Amino acid sequence: MSLQLIQRRLSRVILILMLGVSLAQKNSFPDGFLFGTATSAYQVEGGWDEDGKGESIWDHLMHTQPNFTEDGQNGDVACDSYHLYKEDVRLLKELGVDFYRFSISWPRILPTGQVDNINQAGIDYYNNLINELLNNGIQPMVTMYHWDLPQWLQDLGGWTNPLIVDYFEDYARTLYENFGDRVKLWITINEPQIIQLGYSLPDLLAPNLNKSMVGWYLVGHHILLAHARAFHLYDAHYRAAQNGKISISMQSPWFEAKTNSAEDIEATNRALQFFLGFFAHPICSTEGDYPAVVRQIADNISKADGLTRSRLPYFSNEMVDYVRGTFDFFAINYYTSMLVTSGNSAGFLYIKDAQVEYFDDPSWPKTCSGCFKMVPSGLRKLLVYIKDNYNSPDIFITENGMPDHGILDDTVRIQYYKNHLNEVLKLIHEDGVNMLGFTAWSLMDNFEWKKGYTAKFGLYQVNFSDPARPRTPKASATFMQDIFRTHQLPEEDVSSEKQ
Repeated sequence: MSLQLIQRRLSRVILILMLGVSLAQKNSFPDGFLFGTATSAYQVEGGWDEDGKGESIWDHLMHTQPNFTEDGQNGDVACDSYHLYKEDVRLLKELGVDFYRFSISWPRILPTGQVDNINQAGIDYYNNLINELLNNGIQPMVTMYHWDLPQWLQDLGGWTNPLIVDYFEDYARTLYENFGDRVKLWITINEPQIIQLGYSLPDLLAPNLNKSMVGWYLVGHHILLAHARAFHLYDAHYRAAQNGKISISMQSPWFEAKTNSAEDIEATNRALQFFLGFFAHPICSTEGDYPAVVRQIADNISKADGLTRSRLPYFSNEMVDYVRGTFDFFAINYYTSMLVTSGNSAGFLYIKDAQVEYFDDPSWPKTCSGCFKMVPSGLRKLLVYIKDNYNSPDIFITENGMPDHGILDDTVRIQYYKNHLNEVLKLIHEDGVNMLGFTAWSLMDNFEWKKGYTAKFGLYQVNFSDPARPRTPKASATFMQDIFRTHQLPEEDVSSEKQ
């Protein structure tokens, strides 16, 4: 065989090997990338008044306004995870997850929200859950607050009362002391933007107050301070020994300008800054504090309304520094996208001062009848935006999923996850985004707030008419199980097309 022929064949082998590596990288998630699923306490636990648990704002709302939800149901029993947590862990083990994100019920630990009454039965429950997870090789990711504030604190004003910062610090200390030796991933507060809406829009979320932008601003301001207080507490007293990481889970759609007009582009920026930037800018930006456009608009409208001070409180220079940088990774929840134009919409994301209207693009497919749109490209655009605007942080997707009506053969959900995970691969391999992990919402069908049990996000179906609350895997559970265990998206589902 001639030297030239040997060289040609060797070159061909090298090329094939290189292409093989490229293809393997294209559909593979990197070493250390984590997969998991999530739930929250009120949505799955039940046991609403058992073993010393206090009343939450959702318990109170459901019992005083029983027709608040679309189906008239509540979370008194929900998935009964308070009694069936071992079954939940069995499902997680079956799925092959790396971690499980769950929230702790503040009133189950501190019935009134104060540390003068620590409920040992609540401590025991979460110790049992954490230990069961670890014994099965599953890492706990704990959310401190997922919307179930103790009603006792709400009677004092809840998140509009500045004392909530002190109460939250006490609560965080209780969690670090009791669980921090085993919990290494912490989320202080889930979706603060949605918590704000519970104080500013009626008939949407607990505590179901209609305080418009005054409530929206106050709640957001105190959430930022409470989160920062919990972060610095961990830094000062627990990080060295416990060696964990801590963040806050923000939620945002991707906002796309409806047209290429300057007005719509400006409106899109306002939408992003009032929703994502309200929390991301003070915590994650180089300069800190509220976005300039948010501050300017809030001050101007407050003045025009005849107020002597802005509805949006000010941070002192010291507090700007205190809040800035209080994250170990950027935690983001993404579900869908919206088109934006200038105007004044009364839609779901009604933030009056942003002066924008929200629309769906009719070309975006719906996930189910009456449900939101499937826009996987929005996930990529949102995370590239975060990379470009917040100094290329490590990013953890802490929720992603879609609702349907609970069918077992949930092919649309499979397509939803295929498409979104394909975008995650592009973010990793093409965009250079530092991706840490992906969380599927949700492990199982559960109480979906205003929707009651009419919207189902789970990989497992729950029979809520059966007192035993049996769980049944859906087709999506089998699909996600293969991805969780192989850390690969099937090659036929991978696309590198730019969107």
